[in-house]
Amino acid sequence: MFILKKTYKYRAYPSQSQKSTLNRQMYLSKQLYNLLLEQSQKYFKETGKTFTKYDMNKWITKLKKKNPEFNELYSQVCQNVADRVSGAYKNFFRRIKERKQGKKVKGGFPRFKSYISSLTYPQSGFKLEKKMVSVSKIGRINFVNHRDMEGKIKTMAIKQTKSQEWYITFSTEKEDTSLFSNNKPQVGMDLGLKEYATLSDGTRIPNPRISNKSIDKLKTIQRRLSNKKKGGKNRRKAKIKLARISEHIARQRDDFLHKTSYRLVNSYSSIAYEELKIANMAKNHNLARQITDASWGNFTQYLCYKAESAGCRVVGVNPRNTTRTCSKCGNIQDIGLSERTYLCQNCGLKIDRDLNASINILTTAGHAGSNASGDVVRPQLQEAAVGESGTILGGSR
Repeated sequence: MFILKKTYKYRAYPSQSQKSTLNRQMYLSKQLYNLLLEQSQKYFKETGKTFTKYDMNKWITKLKKKNPEFNELYSQVCQNVADRVSGAYKNFFRRIKERKQGKKVKGGFPRFKSYISSLTYPQSGFKLEKKMVSVSKIGRINFVNHRDMEGKIKTMAIKQTKSQEWYITFSTEKEDTSLFSNNKPQVGMDLGLKEYATLSDGTRIPNPRISNKSIDKLKTIQRRLSNKKKGGKNRRKAKIKLARISEHIARQRDDFLHKTSYRLVNSYSSIAYEELKIANMAKNHNLARQITDASWGNFTQYLCYKAESAGCRVVGVNPRNTTRTCSKCGNIQDIGLSERTYLCQNCGLKIDRDLNASINILTTAGHAGSNASGDVVRPQLQEAAVGESGTILGGSR
């Protein structure tokens, strides 16, 4: 038995008075965060010890007596702010430890916040109705309940985006014993830019290049924003307009990633993918925007959590030499980035470079201990030809 965790996001429509209350509480949350961070620094300088989460919650109780305005915040929201500060410190010490071990990470001492755009209710303070949620000290907020939730609701969060839109998010947990296999084929997957993904069975997923469709409009709004006077009303309007376009692009990208990952986990019993170092790849300034737009990290994350309930297994493998290795004889040779065909100098295999890499990824996953077997896929190599389109999954956009 395992715990299946899911998150459900809904568009919310608070009234004008509720928006004012929410913005007020977010402002107080920001103030509380900064005060806790300041107190943590002061406590460490005086005692040399960490200001623990327990200490923070005791300090918040005293703060509310001295500053009654913080009583406008629900108690669980205050505790969540303390969790954020505590988490920021833990991440800071973790990064310091990693730096001492020789890893290239930034130290990044916790910073004071200029704003907080969400309120989180970890355990209580809200009651769900059909198309409303009753929130302590705020009231009943309307939201679009377009999808039924499964499991027990553990937390709720209210968030305002930069485009002034409001969303409510519920996190649920459900006990599940259905660890099963969907008995579908196994597949290796090579991620790229020319094709978003190439699978070892010849399937190709076209790259939708989401941002390309709106890049001109985005640049125009950015130019207009840069010409507006700082602090002016027109600049605020331009900021909101820019945020709306950016969020629209992000929603289009998420829609593609969710639909494609859903199809994949329901079409295969095991998916092997290469664990790319995306941050290092994005340092290539010629390809940085395309790599960011591809959002491979989110895609593999969606694959992993969707696989839990689809009877599919997702395996990450080291991408080293997956492109340079012949998937038929194992010969390793150099191949330029511009070469789209892999021609083996040892056995003469001629195959599309991405298809060759995806087969190697599946084979590597098999050697790493998954159920995938390299012997199963090798006969396909003799039938694969350069330019073979294969099946198109997900369609082009």
